[in-house]
Amino acid sequence: MAKVRFAGEFPGAQQVSVAGDFNGWDPTARRMRRGRKDGDRFVAVVDLEPGRHEFRYVVDGQWTCCPHSARVPNGMGTENSVAEVSG
Repeated sequence: MAKVRFAGEFPGAQQVSVAGDFNGWDPTARRMRRGRKDGDRFVAVVDLEPGRHEFRYVVDGQWTCCPHSARVPNGMGTENSVAEVSG
């Protein structure tokens, strides 16, 4: 397992979570913490197995991709972000 840090700037957001193949795409399974110094920055650390993992952020109920990661089509007409975890 590797500790993977998910982080992003979400100005004005009240609640942000990360959902992906690693938590059954459950938008409530892994809430992100608001940064102490910057209230627009949210962070979560997740233990992931080595390999490729697809994920999205859920910002105040709206699903969105990470603007800084690779993306792949998800079969629902949108895209998922990709996190590569080395073993």
